[in-house]
Amino acid sequence: MGLFDRHAGLLEAYRDVRTTGYDPFQIRMERVLSPTEAIINGRKMLLVGTNNYFGLTFDPSCMEAAIEAIRAEGTGTTGSRIANGSYTEHVALEQEIAEFYGKKHCMVFTTGYQANLGLISTLAGEGDQLLIDADSHASIYDACKMTQAEVVRFKHNDPSSLEARLRRLGDRPGNRVVVLEGIYSMLGDSAPLREFIDVCKKYKAYVIVDEAHSLGALGDNGRGLCESTGVIDDCHFIVGTFSKTLGAIGGYCVSDDPDFDILRVTVRSYMFTASLPPSIVASVRQALKVVKAKPELRTQLWSNVATLYEGLAAKGFKLGPEHGPVVGVHLPNRMTAIGFWRAMLDAGIYVNVAVPPATPNGVSLLRCSVCAVHTKEQLEHMIEVMTGIARQLGVLEDRTPRVVGGAR
Repeated sequence: MGLFDRHAGLLEAYRDVRTTGYDPFQIRMERVLSPTEAIINGRKMLLVGTNNYFGLTFDPSCMEAAIEAIRAEGTGTTGSRIANGSYTEHVALEQEIAEFYGKKHCMVFTTGYQANLGLISTLAGEGDQLLIDADSHASIYDACKMTQAEVVRFKHNDPSSLEARLRRLGDRPGNRVVVLEGIYSMLGDSAPLREFIDVCKKYKAYVIVDEAHSLGALGDNGRGLCESTGVIDDCHFIVGTFSKTLGAIGGYCVSDDPDFDILRVTVRSYMFTASLPPSIVASVRQALKVVKAKPELRTQLWSNVATLYEGLAAKGFKLGPEHGPVVGVHLPNRMTAIGFWRAMLDAGIYVNVAVPPATPNGVSLLRCSVCAVHTKEQLEHMIEVMTGIARQLGVLEDRTPRVVGGAR
């Protein structure tokens, strides 16, 4: 048996991707010019695939905060908080995120992936039942591999499916831990969170909600789907990331659980990972201030979402089920998706291509992410480019007028 035989399906998909001449998984950003433009392959590209929802990667106040922190405290911490201690900025950031959510406790992780991985695998242990949505993020599935809890999947965004599985568990001993997401990262749909919460209350299940793609985008104050659906107080743990709306890297978990701090000496992805460098912590603290001070960024984001989603829908594209900062464009098969992605890159537009087995239900997608600082002209240009490519590839009907008869 070959070392990589178990990955035969992925190897085949990867070879298909490489037949385009470009490898979407090894794109080199030669220079990032702004939240919406970069130099790729020596050409200026429009970026519509970077999760930079508020465009804060180039916010002057966030950049200046990072620069000042580097000058004051250096480039890194060179160890974990357990070993090397917490910097003042780490503690301040945790306090500010807890206050932002109206929660008592917060832990900051080096990535959002590690937040899910560590929290979920620690909370659900031997004798417990861990229930996850079928379309859960890879970090959630990887947490399932690390736990000794029984793992149960329920149908995507289906509270009745979750209830059926909880009902089947009956009076079995152990905690029930349910993991949900605010906005799902491939199709851009959001969970029917209130209905899920009602089911969890009925069966006394603990709830973890991952707001990675909904932080900033949803809720009157940008606190995510938990806020927009009015269930923040019913969510036992809320997890998120700094790598989307806040324009940096890192993760967090907030909670009101009185024993929360025991996680600092039980979550291995927190204990044994180098802590965030001062520059990142400083930029995130400033980005959080921007999110709170500039609700107009959220308004502009949703205006841009409407421009792209409705514009593509009007042209006949099959899209994800609802408006959101993630716009998934369905394509008939893997090779069409790969060819479409290549044609988009040739036309000067960078989006993500997502193909099986990394996608829900084996769908092939172009995955677009909208930014508050995209201009309407940029998005309308993208719609026209995509429409032209789709007609060339036979994805959409070619509506070019036909000339019938000779000259007159």
